Amino acid sequence: MKIRLLVPAVGISVISLFISLFLLGHFEIYAQRERVVGPHVKQTASVTKVVSTRSSTFARAAAENARLRGSLTWVFGGKTQTGWTIYVPLISHTIGTDAAPESDEFALALSNWQGDSGILPSGILDAATLAAFTKHWQSRRLGRSGLISSDSLRAAPIGEFFDPTRAPDLLQLDQETYAAYQKMVAAAVRDLGQELKATKTGELAPDEKFFRIVSAYRSPEYQAALRRREPNAGRAALAKHSPHSTGHALDIYVGGEPVRTLDSNRLIQVQTPAYKWLVKNAHRFGFYPYFYEPWHWEYVPGK
Repeated sequence: MKIRLLVPAVGISVISLFISLFLLGHFEIYAQRERVVGPHVKQTASVTKVVSTRSSTFARAAAENARLRGSLTWVFGGKTQTGWTIYVPLISHTIGTDAAPESDEFALALSNWQGDSGILPSGILDAATLAAFTKHWQSRRLGRSGLISSDSLRAAPIGEFFDPTRAPDLLQLDQETYAAYQKMVAAAVRDLGQELKATKTGELAPDEKFFRIVSAYRSPEYQAALRRREPNAGRAALAKHSPHSTGHALDIYVGGEPVRTLDSNRLIQVQTPAYKWLVKNAHRFGFYPYFYEPWHWEYVPGK
């Protein structure tokens, strides 16, 4: 009788042992899953917090940029300047973004450029950052104002000029510069399409004013006469030693009054398709801007 009772008891014990082992294994697997998932969840929460903080930082920077673009006070060429709206196309191209200046994306791109330039990467376009921009833009210019040899000068056709009555001695420019200018204008005609009047052969139409040369080579004597005519222009507008005397500088028509430095006129110029195209493409042909004058471009191949 005891033997008969012992067999079922042993069977029940074995079954219980298997159930216990199963549950223990299941619990261990579950515990392992918890250990794997736990840190992942914490890491995700940490990343979310960083992203949130970063977004908040650039939102504040964007709000400050919206204020400063029209109110920042700075000095250039001996004159007090206000804001940096006029330079938005150049700034945007320099930092590599098409985002609006008051956007978080603009602030982020600006922050990256600031960091690469050794400036506090705040994302705010303040006076120090604007000074860094102007230094960068100025560094790409000719950096010289010596006289050009007459052997390097050639007269461009009067049809290339904005003013069809321009004097013959004011039609000259460096030969290589003129060749690069022609290639650049041909590319602009192809790219801008309906924005420009063009001939069937892909050249500017005779009555198209955009991209025409306003001024090219200017002798030191002619430059001095311009300065006497406008004694209050300041060196930002009329340099004593002009790069035009090299034959490598061109004033190109980009809209508005051709070469007037009033803020209202420059603001018109920097919004035209011609100017925006030059900002993004002129360097491919060796031309770099004088940031203060939207119309002024200098041929500096190899920069």
